Amino acid sequence: MTVAQFRKIATRLPEAVESSHMGHPDFRVRGKVFASLGYPDAGWGMVKLTPEQQALCLEAEPAMFAPAKGAWGKAGATCVQLKAAKAKPLTAVLAAAWRNTAPNALVKAFDEENP
Repeated sequence: MTVAQFRKIATRLPEAVESSHMGHPDFRVRGKVFASLGYPDAGWGMVKLTPEQQALCLEAEPAMFAPAKGAWGKAGATCVQLKAAKAKPLTAVLAAAWRNTAPNALVKAFDEENP
């Protein structure tokens, strides 16, 4: 997985836009961050999951995912090793992070358009 591929998958989600925070590209829906690139370094991305979602990712793809350090990681922030990332699981994880962040009405509209 490349940075460009991560970016393309993230920005395909409804109302997702690329921005930046603390020198890192991030991806937002209605102003709230659901993913970023460059953390902890250039070979990684990050997705905002629930702790339960994070645990499933760590179990299913341990080479691809790692919890972020500290309280962020305990809250579900999950790092993605881009070199090990595969398109299908990353697409699902980015969609989950988007769903966790997007307003309920937007998620519902997306679900109705994509049964």
